[in-house]
Amino acid sequence: MDMIFELLKAVLFGIVEGITEWLPISSTGHMILLNEFVNLKVSEEFYNMFEVVIQLGAILAVILLFFHKLNPFSPKKSSPQKRNTWRLWFKVVIAVIPSAVIGILFDDWMNEHFYNYVVVAITLIVYGIAFLFVERANEHRSLQVNTVYDIDLKTAILIGCFQCLSLIPGTSRSGSTILGAIILGVGRSAGAEFSFFLAIPTMVGASALKLVKFLLSGATATSMELIILAVGCVVSFIVSLLVIKGLMEYVRKHSFAVFGVYRIILGILVLGYFAFTTLL
Repeated sequence: MDMIFELLKAVLFGIVEGITEWLPISSTGHMILLNEFVNLKVSEEFYNMFEVVIQLGAILAVILLFFHKLNPFSPKKSSPQKRNTWRLWFKVVIAVIPSAVIGILFDDWMNEHFYNYVVVAITLIVYGIAFLFVERANEHRSLQVNTVYDIDLKTAILIGCFQCLSLIPGTSRSGSTILGAIILGVGRSAGAEFSFFLAIPTMVGASALKLVKFLLSGATATSMELIILAVGCVVSFIVSLLVIKGLMEYVRKHSFAVFGVYRIILGILVLGYFAFTTLL
């Protein structure tokens, strides 16, 4: 019975990861909050690794959905199209560098100081307000970039700098990059796609870093923990397929303002809940 409960918890974590990784509402923030209410019966070392590595399932969904667009070797592409794909990959890799450097240097420090409900709640609210403000300011603005291929190297690097903000839990990797793209004049669809592509090297690198730290710490995973990780990854993959398709359809006709409202409401509820429980 305990095993069934743990697997159901893993399914829940996978669902939350698959939904929140791509919507601009912070997957890490939601995982931290979920862990406050639903505790997996795993070691602390394993959970620290689990909440990052579970993202690999979500990444596989991006690779599958955009495989043709990301594949420079596709026989269905002309030579110019293949060159555009290589250029896109180059811009993605360059854009990842700022967050990769900061993440590697300050990963442990940020885990110690920022991974708590107060930081998550504050960043949820702050960036929720930012989304509302930016969407309002750009409501009648003419866009300079309408496809992911039109994003130039300078814009890609600046979007990569915005991604550095997502190292603070509650900010949202997709939220910070999409918000940055909109500010820079990139259309919502193109900004969302570029954000998805940035996620591939970013999250694979973050997962590899967590795995290495887990192994170097001397910690080991039980068979049950490995099953929990596998279930979480599979569920996040399946849910991500649905969420990414839905989000791309949504942004073609709607703004991100609704996510800003959601972030503000959730942040206020989180602060209120923990303030209330502290007083009891």
